[in-house]
Amino acid sequence: METANPDTDFHCISAILSCLALSAVYVASLYVWNSPNISDHPSTIKRRFISVFIMSYISPTFMYFGMNETNLQKATIWELLGLRWSGLLQAIVIPWILTMILFLGPLCMQGLNGLWRLYTEPMYWLGNAKTLKWWRNQVVAPLSEEWTFRACMLPLLLQCFAPTTVIFICPLFFGLAHFHHIMERRKLGIQLKHVLVMSCFQFAQTTIFGAYAAFLFIKTGHLVAPVVAHSFCNHMGVPNVMEIATYKDPFKRVGLFSLFVFGLLAWCFLLTPLTNPTFFNNNLFWHKQLL
Repeated sequence: METANPDTDFHCISAILSCLALSAVYVASLYVWNSPNISDHPSTIKRRFISVFIMSYISPTFMYFGMNETNLQKATIWELLGLRWSGLLQAIVIPWILTMILFLGPLCMQGLNGLWRLYTEPMYWLGNAKTLKWWRNQVVAPLSEEWTFRACMLPLLLQCFAPTTVIFICPLFFGLAHFHHIMERRKLGIQLKHVLVMSCFQFAQTTIFGAYAAFLFIKTGHLVAPVVAHSFCNHMGVPNVMEIATYKDPFKRVGLFSLFVFGLLAWCFLLTPLTNPTFFNNNLFWHKQLL
């Protein structure tokens, strides 16, 4: 693995160890309550809300004390964490549009199933807002995870690795952190081999998304960019290509499959041009100012 400067080897090792420690502390905070209930139980969700709220204060200390003085003089702590006003609107809208393009196939499938009309019903949103699971999946998890695994980790890694390298390193911590679900799945009585398959699939899924989220953070310089993408992905779930086979009309099947492919290709084609750092007034991360 190639570093940006040979003199920064110690800082690179320190940054990786800090990220490992931060991942471990974040996951451990979810289990300090020793709750007998599953993760979807309201009492467990409430307790974990408290844990991630406390972690939101702890996580930045790892980043702050892991940054060298030179880099702390180049930007404020808020800028390093992706909290700034300049380019904020673009950082909300563009990643949202990009992620919708990626999910073009599933979105069109929802339209055929009548879900779009449901989205226009105020009671649908009011009903969701009354559930703790909705707040966890759409608000708390995206905010807390992006805060810890992007805002507090990426600046550490960007001190010594090139941005393109960091995009593939940082998601590994995010993916590994999700292996804690193994314990709960075993408690539910799921066979070990099935648990391992599920956990490996989740690791791959979260690592791939983590790379996308890291890319958005580095290119935009905004925390809100990966948060928006994370929340939307949680809402949509994993695209179910196999559902296309349930449609009897062959034209619908071909059309939907084409939209799945077109959405992916369009996302790949538009990803780089639509995340040009100049759109977001970002000259901190992508141009390797942190070296």
